[in-house]
Amino acid sequence: MKLFIREHLLLFCLQIVQVSIIPALFWLDGYQNTGVLFYSVVLSSFFFTIYLLYRYLSRKNFYLKLQQSIETIEESLATTDHAPIAEALDQLLKKQYRLYQEQLLEAEEQQSEHLLFMDRWVHQMKTPLSVIELTAQTLDEPESSSIREETDRMRNGLNTVLYMARLRTIAEDFHIKPVDLQQLLHEVNQENKRYYIRNNVFPQLKVEREKITVGTDEKWLFFIVSQLIQNAVKYSAGISKNITLSIYEKAGEAVLEIQDYGIGIPKTDLKRVFNQFFTGENGRAYRESTGMGLYLVKQVIHHLDHRIELESEVGDGTVVRIIFSSTQNLTRM
Repeated sequence: MKLFIREHLLLFCLQIVQVSIIPALFWLDGYQNTGVLFYSVVLSSFFFTIYLLYRYLSRKNFYLKLQQSIETIEESLATTDHAPIAEALDQLLKKQYRLYQEQLLEAEEQQSEHLLFMDRWVHQMKTPLSVIELTAQTLDEPESSSIREETDRMRNGLNTVLYMARLRTIAEDFHIKPVDLQQLLHEVNQENKRYYIRNNVFPQLKVEREKITVGTDEKWLFFIVSQLIQNAVKYSAGISKNITLSIYEKAGEAVLEIQDYGIGIPKTDLKRVFNQFFTGENGRAYRESTGMGLYLVKQVIHHLDHRIELESEVGDGTVVRIIFSSTQNLTRM
């Protein structure tokens, strides 16, 4: 109704001017029959009201469509009514929808090509890195260790780029299956063995019970745990020589916990550590920090329908827990 009134406000004003001026002209011209003048004003107003009422009722759905919010694009394609302007609006929305679909399809094709390129590029870059590492093994120390340290950084960076590129299509990349958390930790530790040695920080494994199995995507969980362990080692180096990796059950849920005893996270940064590109006070002190690691971790955990908890005190270290719900905990099934 408000939109209808706003659209016809000028017409309302014109009608008021008309029913005021025309009788006044007749009055000034000497025709002073007030009954006829009053009747003409009422008759004109009556027909004007009938016209407005018909116009509103015939276009009621049109005005409602313009005022109501929609939750899906398909809702905008519903036929309004048979008024000419409503039909024109419906046709316009359908044309816009077709254009949107064409542009969306084109964007998806470009994104798919980009993802394919990034995937191939990352794998191509890993080949020369492996050659460099093999060459570095023939060199004397400390040159050999320094080169392999840099190649590890490059490999981690390439993996981050690859996972970031895949994040937009992450739902299509999932393969949920039973995963043994202890075995997964063993594989992650093997992958990061040189990283432990280089930083002089080593993992201690605490397992409440053997073979706790959860339903998740093994590849993405491997990435999550690797990111968290690398953060724990990086911020513990020079302060503590150990991090603790724990697997246990609590209230029917499976928990994978990573605890370090390093510098900890300031309280002002705790709420923002999962934000994109946020590095915080600690991150700015380390040149490797990009602010993307924990952001990716949070996004992947959300899509996997797991939960993550983070607790930290400056000087006491940080505890991160990945929690698998009771339905994802397959140990007791």
